This record gives sequence, structure tokens and C-alpha cells, in this order.
Amino acid sequence: MNISDELLSEGIHRIRLAGRMDMAGTQQIEIKLSGMTASPRKAVVIDLEEVTFLASIGIRSLLMAAKGVHGRGGKIVLVGASPMIRKVLETAGLDTLIPLFDDVAAAQAAVVSS
Repeated sequence: MNISDELLSEGIHRIRLAGRMDMAGTQQIEIKLSGMTASPRKAVVIDLEEVTFLASIGIRSLLMAAKGVHGRGGKIVLVGASPMIRKVLETAGLDTLIPLFDDVAAAQAAVVSS
């Protein structure tokens, strides 16, 4: 599992995840993801375009990231989930807690709007 971070316009942080968010993969990135979302970042887009598998431990990790961002009054969204990953997120009800978008432009607009 790989994780990277980049600063987009308007102070938006884009976190890209790649690989399998199973037990092993999530353990590889969990501390980094927590750190990337625990700092004073108010607008976070988590890019799931290269995530090939999502287990319950991965869902937990995304929820913990969202909790951290929301706790500081920020916004967090998910973008680029494949149809399979989107189905997992929707079945788990995560899309009701963290909005899902198909493209980065829509995700960016969502986190900068009040």
C-alpha cells in the first residue's frame, strides 16, 4: 500500500492511496494517514483511484481520518473510487458520512464551499 500527499489550490490537501486496503495494506499507511489528516488541515480530498481492494479495516481507517478532520471543523471527501470500491463504501454506509465524488474538481469544490 502506498500513500502520498500534495497541496492543491486553496489549501486543499489531496491524499492519494494506492494498493489493497486490507489488514497488511492498511497497517502500512495507517500512521501516515492519521498524521496527514491530524494536522491543522481543514480541506482534505482522499483519492481512491488506485485502491484495488477495501476491507473493513480500511473503512475504519477512513472513518478515523474523517473524525479527525471533522473534529477540527474541516471537510473531507473521497474521490475516484472504482465501481467495486464505491459499492463497498455505499454498502457500509460510509458515503453518508464522507461524501463520494467521481472527479477531483467536484471534490475540491465540495471541500471549499461552506
